[in-house]
Amino acid sequence: MSSIGWIDFDEKERERAQRLMQLFTEQEARDELGLGAIRDSIADHLFPGTSTVQTRLRYMLFVPWIFSRLSRQRNANQIAEQIRTDQIRLRDALVAGKENNGVIGVNAGPKLKRLPASVYWSGLETWGIRRFSGSIDAYAASMPSWPNDAGKDHVDDDHGASRSTPTPWHPRLPPVPKGMLDKASFALSDDEAEFIVDRLVDSNPDSLLTFLAQKGGHAKSDHIWTHPHVSDFPNRMRRLVEHASIFSEAMYGAALQYNLQLSQLRGKEEWIEDYKKQIAEWQQDIDLVRLKRWSIEDFWQEIRHPAHQVLDPTRRFVSEWTELLQISGALKRDRARAQSLVKERERRLKKGQSRFTNRTARDRWKGSSGAYRLQYRWSQARRHLQDLTRG
Repeated sequence: MSSIGWIDFDEKERERAQRLMQLFTEQEARDELGLGAIRDSIADHLFPGTSTVQTRLRYMLFVPWIFSRLSRQRNANQIAEQIRTDQIRLRDALVAGKENNGVIGVNAGPKLKRLPASVYWSGLETWGIRRFSGSIDAYAASMPSWPNDAGKDHVDDDHGASRSTPTPWHPRLPPVPKGMLDKASFALSDDEAEFIVDRLVDSNPDSLLTFLAQKGGHAKSDHIWTHPHVSDFPNRMRRLVEHASIFSEAMYGAALQYNLQLSQLRGKEEWIEDYKKQIAEWQQDIDLVRLKRWSIEDFWQEIRHPAHQVLDPTRRFVSEWTELLQISGALKRDRARAQSLVKERERRLKKGQSRFTNRTARDRWKGSSGAYRLQYRWSQARRHLQDLTRG
């Protein structure tokens, strides 16, 4: 008999792997050309602690509230079951509170698989709300052994001296609302909103998310670079947003070219005409003057992030694609070179599963893969800022 197990020697690596596995089901994670590390580096600079599966801001409080209510008098399995049960109850409470936008598991009910805690766990640490450094499972496993005074900043030991006791959550966490698991809403109180802003200032003082949260306003712009107050952003963030905008526009062309080539291989005339039309619109919209002035060296320097490694083949593809756009007038010439770059890039990434060489994989293709402009989690950050403003 054989089995597969997890060697749990590094909680941070485990969380990172779990987050990576979750990415496979997220829309913006459709990364056919291997640009995810660049996208996520920029997103983590601009909007740290966010993810594409987050919905509403108050979950950043609901999750620690649920965990802070747990009883240490139970064993690890009982605690883990209570964590799940209370998150299902929270879902029901939000429905009872007439919340109809952003409730995690609103349709799944008790069968919910992706629970709020797994969605927000990493962000809670990034924002300084969670101080326990392990995973959710590690939290449940270690909780029965915690001292009764865990959670207090200072207690007296047997000799009357003051000592510190680790606390799993920030000591200024707002109190749990009465009846939270019976009826709940996403509306933040003034104290709750202030707490979140304070945590952002303490944990990520230089991020754009913190800057916008302090300003107390939000915008309905589709992309962060079309924000009405982009000229007021801090200098470094404004530069990064400019880089993000150019990179998104340039790589959108590569994504469209990829989808066009697959459509041609499938012989789908309707798809072919649609992508040709989108490419023509992209060519009309792209700012070639700005693109030609763009410094790729400055770009690599600005986006560097300790959590993401951009490999040399990815750098080469981006550099070669950008250079091609600059000299070809956004693919108005040298289409053959564009086709070759995209095809070779996907083949190197997917190897035997490349849609260009694997007929079965190509036949499973539904006609669209990553054919959109990168947003860098702005839609999630924008929703959080809306919730914060209402608070």
